[in-house]
Amino acid sequence: MLLRWILILASTTLIQLYAFQAVKTLTANKLFHIIYWIVVLSILIPFYGQSFFYDRSRGFSHFMSYSLGLFFSLFLFQSFLIVFLFLEDIVRLPNALYRYVTNQGSEGWIPERRKFISKLALGLAAVPFSALLYGMVRGKYNYKVLKYSLAFEDLPDPFDGLKVVQISDIHSGSFDNPEKVAYGVDLINQLQADLILFTGDMVNNKTEELYPYQSIFGKLNAPMGMYSVLGNHDYGDYTDWENEAAKRQNMEDLKRVQKEIGFELLLNQSIHLEKSGEKIAIIGVENWGAGRFKKAGDLEQAIAEVDSNTFKILMSHDPSHWEAQVLPHPFPFHLTLSGHTHGMQFGIDIPGVIKWSPAQWRYKQWAGIYNKGKEYLNVNRGFGYLAYPGRVGIYPEISLLTLTKKPVVIS
Repeated sequence: MLLRWILILASTTLIQLYAFQAVKTLTANKLFHIIYWIVVLSILIPFYGQSFFYDRSRGFSHFMSYSLGLFFSLFLFQSFLIVFLFLEDIVRLPNALYRYVTNQGSEGWIPERRKFISKLALGLAAVPFSALLYGMVRGKYNYKVLKYSLAFEDLPDPFDGLKVVQISDIHSGSFDNPEKVAYGVDLINQLQADLILFTGDMVNNKTEELYPYQSIFGKLNAPMGMYSVLGNHDYGDYTDWENEAAKRQNMEDLKRVQKEIGFELLLNQSIHLEKSGEKIAIIGVENWGAGRFKKAGDLEQAIAEVDSNTFKILMSHDPSHWEAQVLPHPFPFHLTLSGHTHGMQFGIDIPGVIKWSPAQWRYKQWAGIYNKGKEYLNVNRGFGYLAYPGRVGIYPEISLLTLTKKPVVIS
């Protein structure tokens, strides 16, 4: 443990000294140098201090979240500097060696750094640094309503035009502005959806995180009901508990609070919505994720009371479940709703132009609508945020899905 921290601090020191060369080349002003180091140390010391004394039982505090966000911003900023400095050194060092061997350079055989390179590096590095700071100040509450219209041949006629709002990944323990959260809830209610479906991760770790926002989310309403499922963070697996009884009580508290808000939590269960003698099934599975993620979801149990021909909307938190178990299933699941990825809270997302995020390196389906044949998946980008306290390019999402009846084409 001690050796690891010695190596971390030693490597951090070397990185800081190397990155500082760009600043030093740009200006010889000592006051500017002092200000630079004050800013750097005010970011590094809290981050490493929080990391060293991290108490897993207390979870991820707001202070630690902002420390991480600032550290990541600094890391990206200095990464740009280091790349440019290194590329410059690839040219400088052979030149220095030649001058040394040939005994040239009366004022030193190592060529000076070029101000132009340092200016270019600092200018480009400032772009992602500023973007990450903006994401922490404004981006995390920059709610976007994304509207989709999906047509299905076997949607029952009475449900033609059904408006479904999907929200996901609230992560209430990360919020720090109740007024902004209330604004997001108002946006949802203004859509006047028939149905509100929440696809997991109400909290980061503990139900108590939700208490300050319970009354805000309690204002959500939809005439045909509100239904929810659990995400991987809702089980309390990422924090330490006094004992298993405390962990179980936390889950019972979460179930209770969701019910008080107005959500009916579906734990590998289904319900039927009826209209004019026709019905559709709302199916909710517990978290099932590929790899190391919890696999509590039981699709067979969830559809035990659902006929194969019934129109189905499936809620499953992790989108990896779709290709792993949903698509191969003999039952058609017309629409699956997931979340989990957050779109990595970072990327470029311009509808019809470009959709990119590091999330795509981990998840094949990471944001938006996907389809295979007659089955559709919507991966919601999340209402909240986790760890990095912001969003850049991938903003918090409220999905509005309008389901329509597609005419059957007889050939």
